Amino acid sequence: QVQLVDSGVGLVQAGGSLRLSCASSGSIFSINAMGWYRQAPGKQRELVVAITNSGRTNYADSVKGRFTISRDNAKNTVYLQMNSLKPEDTAVYYCNAELRYTNYWGQGTQVTVSS
Repeated sequence: QVQLVDSGVGLVQAGGSLRLSCASSGSIFSINAMGWYRQAPGKQRELVVAITNSGRTNYADSVKGRFTISRDNAKNTVYLQMNSLKPEDTAVYYCNAELRYTNYWGQGTQVTVSS
C-alpha cells in the first residue's frame, strides 16, 4: 500500500506560477515512477509528467518548457513547478505512483488559471 497526499494553492492568473507537492508513504520501495496527471471538465485524465526512479522524465508536449518535476528523496516528496500557466491548464491535478502491477492516486488538487 502506498499513500499519497498532494497539496498546493490552486488559483492563479494566466502567466503566473504554482507549485504542487506530493508526499508519499507506505511501501514506497515498490514505486517505479511518480508523476502528475490532470483532468479537465468533460475530458479524460491525461499525463502531465512522470519521473522514474532513474530520473528519466516524460513530459506532455503541452507543458514542455513550462512545467518541471523534481523530487526530494529524503522527504519522499515530488514537486511540480508550473510556470507560465495558461487557462487551458485548468484542471484537477492528481499525483500518481506507479508500481509493477498497480497505481496509486492522490486525492487531487484543483488548479484554476484565470485569464
